[in-house]
Amino acid sequence: MPLAAASPWLSAILLAIMAFLPSSASAAMTQEEVNAFEGYRTRAEKGDRVAQFQLGEMYANGQGVPKNEVEAAKWYRKAASQGVSEAQYNLGVCYTFGFGVAKDEVEAVEWYRKAAARGNAQAQFKLGVCFGAGKGVAKDEVEAVKWYRKAAAQGSAAAQCNLGVCYDFGLGVPKDEVEAVEWYRKAAAQGNAEAQLNLGVCFGAGRGVPKDEVEAAKWYRKAAAHGLADAQFNLGVLYGKGLDGKSMVAAVECWRKAAVMGHAKAQLAVGLCCDTGKGVARDEVEAYAYYNLASITLGEARKKRDDLEKVMSAYERLRGQERTRELQSEIEAKQSGK
Repeated sequence: MPLAAASPWLSAILLAIMAFLPSSASAAMTQEEVNAFEGYRTRAEKGDRVAQFQLGEMYANGQGVPKNEVEAAKWYRKAASQGVSEAQYNLGVCYTFGFGVAKDEVEAVEWYRKAAARGNAQAQFKLGVCFGAGKGVAKDEVEAVKWYRKAAAQGSAAAQCNLGVCYDFGLGVPKDEVEAVEWYRKAAAQGNAEAQLNLGVCFGAGRGVPKDEVEAAKWYRKAAAHGLADAQFNLGVLYGKGLDGKSMVAAVECWRKAAVMGHAKAQLAVGLCCDTGKGVARDEVEAYAYYNLASITLGEARKKRDDLEKVMSAYERLRGQERTRELQSEIEAKQSGK
């Protein structure tokens, strides 16, 4: 099984983007929160910019008041117009995702620019993402690197990881795998899961560092603990090769975990093991189900499923379809956080 390599923009960016979303958690309101809301509202209505920002936060998160994204955007705008960089950044987030305002990526970039110019690291990072992906602005990888570097210098792990990706793949800077590893290390040391995965890939492939599969496994374990399916899959690949005295049994265990996260290659790997009896008792029904899941995106899985189906009885095929639905339910529950 080949290792799952990091995608230049997806694997290093998607999780980081989630950090931009205002919190949707709204626990039961306490009297203390209600009192705090009233205090901020009184001061905000008098033009206090800090109170205006805090009021936006309380509306965004449903603290002391029912959650209201329109009101949140309104108060962020008032604070942003008075130069509060956090409010400028949050207003950019609102325009990026359509929270309380009509979605407008161009307008979002304008607010990120204002906040970034004031040194807001989150806005600098997000501006880098916008330039890197061409969202709300013409794609410009050199400009993306500029903003990642500014945010990285302030300790942003997500920016450090993305800067590593830029060096790894030569996006906006000359390709330099050694420099990429240094930035991945900085981000990984802060617990950034994507950087931990990317660092594992580098050690596993000997890219920018001497090849060291033990070290690769160490970083895959860290990333897998954060729930990254690619890391879980890659760890299974190393275990399947006998790393650390592990066997195919341990490999299948890793691949099953990745499979229920929706990882197609892991689903195929589990199907192959069930089909051939490697690391697990041979089970054609289970193999069929995993092939079926992976067949949505992998042609190899479709062929394996179709070949297996030819030697299965009608009853076995029915059981395989039922097992597929069970696994799909597991995946959906996992993805919804249930």
